[in-house]
Amino acid sequence: MPASNPVAEPSVVSHAGRSGRNWLAVSAIAALIVILPIAGLALEALKGSAGLWAHLFSSILPVALVDTIILLLGVGVVTAVLGTTTAWLVTAYDFPGRRVLEWALLLPLAVPTYIIAYAYLDILHPIGSVQGAIRWFLGYETPRQFRLPDIRSMTGCILLLGFVLYPYVYIPTRAMFLTQSGNLVDAARTLGVSRRAIFWRVALPLARPAVAIGVALALMETLNDVGAAEFLGVRTMTVSIYTTWITRTDLPGASQIALAFLLIVVALVAIERWARRKQRYATDARRSRGLTPQKVPAVKGILLFLAGAMPVLLGFAAPALYLTTEAWKRYQFAGLSSRLVGEAISTLTIAILATVATISLGLVVAYATRLRPGKTSATLLRMSTVGYAAPGTVVAIGVLIVLACLDRFIDSTAFDWFGVSTGLLFMGSGAAVVYALTVRFLAISAGGIEAGLSRIPMSFDHASRTLGQSTAGTFRHVHLPLSKAAISAAALLVFVDCIKELPATLLLRPLNVETFATHLYGEAARGTYEEASIAALAIVVISVLPVILLSKVGASGRGA
Repeated sequence: MPASNPVAEPSVVSHAGRSGRNWLAVSAIAALIVILPIAGLALEALKGSAGLWAHLFSSILPVALVDTIILLLGVGVVTAVLGTTTAWLVTAYDFPGRRVLEWALLLPLAVPTYIIAYAYLDILHPIGSVQGAIRWFLGYETPRQFRLPDIRSMTGCILLLGFVLYPYVYIPTRAMFLTQSGNLVDAARTLGVSRRAIFWRVALPLARPAVAIGVALALMETLNDVGAAEFLGVRTMTVSIYTTWITRTDLPGASQIALAFLLIVVALVAIERWARRKQRYATDARRSRGLTPQKVPAVKGILLFLAGAMPVLLGFAAPALYLTTEAWKRYQFAGLSSRLVGEAISTLTIAILATVATISLGLVVAYATRLRPGKTSATLLRMSTVGYAAPGTVVAIGVLIVLACLDRFIDSTAFDWFGVSTGLLFMGSGAAVVYALTVRFLAISAGGIEAGLSRIPMSFDHASRTLGQSTAGTFRHVHLPLSKAAISAAALLVFVDCIKELPATLLLRPLNVETFATHLYGEAARGTYEEASIAALAIVVISVLPVILLSKVGASGRGA
């Protein structure tokens, strides 16, 4: 028996190596799928004349870039303040309603940015019920006598986006606060540091990497936004790309703006990673304990609950209540529109196909990284996830360029060989939307699945191989069952992001095909808010699903 080991071991290793190379090759294809639209974008940008570049840099880019920077700075500050303070509130203090706030503070994630803009434009309209009630209370009769500042402004856009996107900071920051050692807090208290000062001197410095990650994610979502910024009159880079392409029918110009925008985004991501390259946090798990919430008096507890509930009220409850009310009014007046059924089918079909493609490619990329760890697999993983840093408008232009060329090639080849015109196979079938969504959200899939696979010890792989299982058998019988929770979570998050995605769907959908998101955008652009309320409510209801998932994950994490 001992003599057989030296013979069997090289066979297992060589077989695993060959299989690993196969997974790595498919991972390279996945990375190529993501990079192709960016390469197409660069080629299309080169078609623009030098005079067009000069025009962009002299008139369009400066205004759009300044507005984008101001918006990013404002949203970054609002999300950092709201996310960090609410995370500390529910972690450091024990008060009535704290456990409700722990998951309720995630609810604004269920409201896409363009929906909150759409809702508040009507809620805070000068002749709307809110401003009317304020005027009645103050004794004024007309909007000329008193009206609130116009929400169609940079300030309004910053505040609305901040109240929707702060959970991106709340989630990682609260996780960091929960894992911080209570011993550090006790040591600070023995030195006479107050609970408030502990936040500034101990907790916040240790949580800075988590805050930075959350703010970066929130800013990525801000860069991807086109609906809210356009509704609120803010001319960002994303809006400039959209108007240059659609309004001016200038694809090379839009490609040039998109390419410049993509370079800025990549530079920001590189700067953010460089800034926190040396930030690490370590603790001795054997001797540390979690932070114990401090019990507070009843009156102070009520005040803390109200303070924590304010972001939930403004970021979720108010727009959700508005959408429910308007949807019910619309239903009572005219019932359900027949086109909602078609929109639901289109929305679900596109989201399901994109989710299947995204999870499949993400699984390949993540598993190749496990089988063949090293610089090659790490590079392919980063290449395959670069699409998440690119706004949906940028991805849409790149996908359009690539698939339009492919459609023309297939059509001309089929006509030359068979005398048949195939038309727009990809652009006319919805495949372009699925492709763009896959490029955009492959990072969520690959990252989530890789995290799930990393929790499986390598000893399980070795045990499976010694029992005669191949790499495919180990994947099927060991890794898939043990990582199904991570795969399911990634699939649900990708599915809901596909439901909410507006820019790519708006720009690449086939003719006469509407989804909930594009229907809402069209009605809001025309000012007919009541017509879009049911579609908006449907998006919010579907988007609540990942929030429930996140709250359950958080609860299980505490229980562990």
